[in-house]
Amino acid sequence: MKSITLLLASAAALALAACEQKAPEPPPAELGPDTAEATIPTITPLPEQGDGGVADFYNLAGPAPAKPGTLIRTEAQPEGTSLAEASQAMRILYSSTDGLDGKTPVAVSGSLFLPKGEAPADGFPLIAWAHGTVGIADVCAPSNNPRSERDTKYLNHWLSQGYAVVASDYQGLGAPGGHPYLATRPASYSVLDSIRAVQGDPNLKLSKSVVLVGQSQGGGAAFATAGEAVTYAPDLDIRGTVATGTPYFTNDSAPVVRDPKAVSPVFGYTIYIMYLAEQADPSFKIADYANETAAPLIDSTRTQCFGATAKLIMSDKFSPATAFTKDPTSAIAKYYPLMAYSTLKVKGPVFLGTGGQDKDVPPPGQERLFTDACEAGSVIEHKVYADLDHSGTVNGSLADSTPFVKKAFAGEAITGNCKTPA
Repeated sequence: MKSITLLLASAAALALAACEQKAPEPPPAELGPDTAEATIPTITPLPEQGDGGVADFYNLAGPAPAKPGTLIRTEAQPEGTSLAEASQAMRILYSSTDGLDGKTPVAVSGSLFLPKGEAPADGFPLIAWAHGTVGIADVCAPSNNPRSERDTKYLNHWLSQGYAVVASDYQGLGAPGGHPYLATRPASYSVLDSIRAVQGDPNLKLSKSVVLVGQSQGGGAAFATAGEAVTYAPDLDIRGTVATGTPYFTNDSAPVVRDPKAVSPVFGYTIYIMYLAEQADPSFKIADYANETAAPLIDSTRTQCFGATAKLIMSDKFSPATAFTKDPTSAIAKYYPLMAYSTLKVKGPVFLGTGGQDKDVPPPGQERLFTDACEAGSVIEHKVYADLDHSGTVNGSLADSTPFVKKAFAGEAITGNCKTPA
């Protein structure tokens, strides 16, 4: 397997525009904790990283349960945040493991949507949805908001096929604590424990089989989840993975480093990555890099969602050159392994969908992921949609991903289209 090359922050921000929305207009290896641990610390809110502003549902009064995947509580999704094809929609709060330290119990929020009709004898098969970038503030949690037009159409499709959908908000979105943006292990643990949480409640009538589905940042999360499942959640029956617009970086697929004077919404992603660095290392401070002029931008990235931040960047013409006193690239480079895949040998077959016109996550990187994952021994079915862009590939790939998911749930053989090694 070829090793993943860690890129410069500005390059990563360009290619990791793994988002549900585009600005300025949003388009429609490590084992889990010892569950017998007696003393469990309470997560300290981080107002400097967007904690707060959400309903009491998201806030756990005491420590999170030691056992990951414990369903803490549920409530109905607020009006306007359900899906038309759902017979029931509920917020969920459950326990997981801090993916940064690999041991501390944390509470994570999300949503569960049940399809219409009677559940099969063994329960509804389950789709675990991994969402794209929304921001890092608690108020940006998908369970706290209506879904984008694109994602609404996409998730309604899976519900119409008779699948239930569990959708993690990810660690630190909604529930207290910083959101480790683009860090693969925290996202993986959050997704895996959302599955455990809902499958563990017999009243929900869910089967034990699950397929992982994600787009962009969520495509990376879904692929990473299929890898982390081998060690963190071997108990789960993961039948396969669907990932579109999936980030992956090597020397020969790296994008050109952006002009630091260029004004672009992707600058917001660089700042999100810097917040990840702050969580991993208390000695790293964004304040050491941002100038006074950038104060509104820094405040926006921690308190508002990506659409608002992107509009601010464009309206006030923010760029690294105008917002920073010094280049943070070398300082944050050491935290890039947090965003890498721990393995390319994943559990179950994988459908990878790539838009040929993807400007957010360049196709060469997605092609390299396909090649390297095949080389590592994964079963990959890769489809390229020549005329579709990053967002368009989500629903544009359904003609191929729908039969893939059906086969995966049925346990039918999926051979993929990996190239035979030379």
